[in-house]
Amino acid sequence: MANVLSKVKSIGLIGIDGYTVTVETDISSGLPAFDMVGLGDTAVKESKERVRAAIKNAGLDFPIKRITVNLAPADKRKEGSAFDLPIALGILTATGQINGNNFENYAFLGELSLDGGIKPVKGVLPMVISAREDGIENIVLAVENADEAAVVKGINIYPAANIIDVVNHLNGESEIERHEVDIDSFFNKSLDYDVDFADVKGQENVKRALEVAASGGHNCLMIGSPGSGKTMLARRLPTILPALTFEEALEVTKIHSIAGNLPENTSLITQRPFRSPHHSISNTGLIGGGKIPKPGEISLAHYGVLFLDELPEFSREALEVLRQPLEDGVVTISRVNATLTYPARTTLICAANPCKCGNYLDESKECTCTPKQIQQYLGRLSGPLLDRIDIHIEVAPVQYKDLESQEEGESSKVIRERVNKTRRIQQERYKGLNIFSNAELSPSMIKKYCKLDDHCKEILKNAFDKLGLSARAHNRILKVARTIADMEESENIKAHHLLEAIQYRNLDRKK
Repeated sequence: MANVLSKVKSIGLIGIDGYTVTVETDISSGLPAFDMVGLGDTAVKESKERVRAAIKNAGLDFPIKRITVNLAPADKRKEGSAFDLPIALGILTATGQINGNNFENYAFLGELSLDGGIKPVKGVLPMVISAREDGIENIVLAVENADEAAVVKGINIYPAANIIDVVNHLNGESEIERHEVDIDSFFNKSLDYDVDFADVKGQENVKRALEVAASGGHNCLMIGSPGSGKTMLARRLPTILPALTFEEALEVTKIHSIAGNLPENTSLITQRPFRSPHHSISNTGLIGGGKIPKPGEISLAHYGVLFLDELPEFSREALEVLRQPLEDGVVTISRVNATLTYPARTTLICAANPCKCGNYLDESKECTCTPKQIQQYLGRLSGPLLDRIDIHIEVAPVQYKDLESQEEGESSKVIRERVNKTRRIQQERYKGLNIFSNAELSPSMIKKYCKLDDHCKEILKNAFDKLGLSARAHNRILKVARTIADMEESENIKAHHLLEAIQYRNLDRKK
């Protein structure tokens, strides 16, 4: 028998980007063997046994010959079980059980079960986007992955339950129906949150600070006694952020798809993510990593909120690794196998008790900490991390009269409309500068867009002299003042804008 060669396309992943993989199958005479080459990980190498059993149990013929499968390009590492289906189809094409002329413009993704069924795989969305960019017109994959894949327009999605369905489709015996989804219906539900700012009683100053944070994309630190509502307020911040655009939703979904974090029956994440890792989290869990680097919490919070509760309890090392991603909006992870970059544009919201016992700011309870212990506790907060937090706000305990009040607070919807208005002003101002909010202003841009008149300069000078503010507070105050001015649609920063911004720096005084 002469050697028979077949080629079937699939998609691999590096970080959040896909690339086309050609599965080349050679079948020749000789002692029966099944060799796999092309830098595959353990899951890829184990696919030999899954493919063999799936072909046999589906009632198809598995050749008792020498089989060599190459995953090209051979210099890129392949991982996961998505290559099972294309490997099986390559063998079936090489043995003449599939007409090999019918799938030039097809790519195949799917893990095979031993009975020939097709199981879903992680990272389908970035794979399909990559396939479309490479000119592939059709993709066959598991039924469970179909909704996620169909979010990408301009490519035909064919969901298959088992390998027999795929063989019949390619041979023209029975066609798999093309799958489509209604993207508008996902976005119609995007603003239906389970929580609302109207639920929060009292705390008007903190709500105001969080509205400023949302309006300018500023990071925020809340300091208050246990039970004062810090976590409750933080959880409601995504409800007042502007709705995700389709492009942003795609990027967020790509990250969660790769991490295997997509909620069940969710093909597109249309709500801004809220991530709240425990303070015992490792550095790798926070910024990403592993042998094959996976996204961490800061990337899973991309375009959303990363909430760090009990901030002083996080290890100093874990907080230090956050500094660069917060500044750059991306995380670069270097390993022997690969260097990957994950996006990490997130709003950081932190919460901390004012002291170890938590009662320092609560007038109704006695604080048992000494001044030195209070200073030591807050001293755990990393100075360079605080440097990246624009707003510090004290959260006082809620008064009983506020809890009893029947008055309904402002809803998230009303606040979000104001935030949207302020964000539009910033987008217009920074058009073409590749920044989207006041929080991203560089020192040179601050000089241009945050000019002060003589009266405001005098106020700022007095604040530095009397409050003993540190140098790092200067630019933070100006950025926040710019946002407060935008919220009032004021072209110039006025005295009351500056005074409010100065109030948000109470942790930044010289010790």
